[in-house]
Amino acid sequence: MRTAGVSSRQAEAPVSEVQIHAYAIPTDAPESDGTLEWDSTTIVVVEVEAGGERGLGYAYGDISVAAFVDSKLRPVIDGTDAMCPGAAWTAMQRAIRNAGRPGVGAMAVSAVDVALWDLKARLLGLCLADALPRFHDAAPVYGSGGFTSYSTAQLTEQLQGWMEAGLPRVKIKVGREPRRDPRRLALCREVIGSEVELMVDANGAFSPKQALDQAAVYAGYGVSYLEEPVSSEDREGLALIREQGPAGMAIAAGEYEWDLAGVADLARRVDIVQADVTRVGGITNMLRVDGVCQALRRPFSAHCAPAISAHVCCAMETLVHLEYFHDHVRIEGMLFEGTLDPHGGALEPDRSRPGLGLELKRGEVERWAA
Repeated sequence: MRTAGVSSRQAEAPVSEVQIHAYAIPTDAPESDGTLEWDSTTIVVVEVEAGGERGLGYAYGDISVAAFVDSKLRPVIDGTDAMCPGAAWTAMQRAIRNAGRPGVGAMAVSAVDVALWDLKARLLGLCLADALPRFHDAAPVYGSGGFTSYSTAQLTEQLQGWMEAGLPRVKIKVGREPRRDPRRLALCREVIGSEVELMVDANGAFSPKQALDQAAVYAGYGVSYLEEPVSSEDREGLALIREQGPAGMAIAAGEYEWDLAGVADLARRVDIVQADVTRVGGITNMLRVDGVCQALRRPFSAHCAPAISAHVCCAMETLVHLEYFHDHVRIEGMLFEGTLDPHGGALEPDRSRPGLGLELKRGEVERWAA
């Protein structure tokens, strides 16, 4: 079929099939952060076929993302040229105008866009990082987890695991019970020592004045990075904390931005810009996020989805690191063959495997079908 926004020339590799799967994976223990509790995570996986190859993409979100892909995006990408994911991205944006672009719509587009880029790289016989405008050989990572629900023993075990993996930076959740945070940060320093960078994420738990007070407490433990001290919707609050917070403590936010306009607006209020490739519009839009960061002189840190982020982050000149998040590392290892392990504190895409290098574990995944 021909869709508005997609070139009318003969498709070099027309998309011939689209498959959509949703899986609900229970956590390995109860988890919470400063503002939320959860016991499972849903991942929607999209596969697209063309020219005898199959591309894979996914997004972390509600099962409704799968229904959105099926009803709104499948008709758009069916028959389009797998060699032109950017044109398909534009067509998808037009198709969902009245259905809603933020939230579920953005996650659906992201999953399909990643699948199309993976497919293109496979058709070219290239590792996806090499099919993109690559700036870096590998993407530095930080260990992320440290949930507020963890016991002392659980937090210690996780921190020790990151140290054994050679990670030079770690991040834990804070803000649910602020009075407990100093004890938890002291434990972190006891396990990781003084040389490893210590980062925290409040997930929007505080008001601006509370956040300033807490930031001063965190500074006493050498915390160098404070993520979402207030809700990302509170732009003035973020700017206040960036301006008045402790010297040497970077303020970061951006994981809940759905488009470039939101990223650009937020970037002026923080020290480090975040975005999530499975939310902000896939690889096509993540490359544009790098341009925003370049224009505003802001470093970039990727939020989660490490199996995808490792590739796209190698194509982002402003990259400082990506989040090696416990839940997503575990889920991606359970669902896919070909995930990456950190070496030297970084994830390096495997050039011997085309595309993302991932294959769905078809004999095992159905037990988690949502």
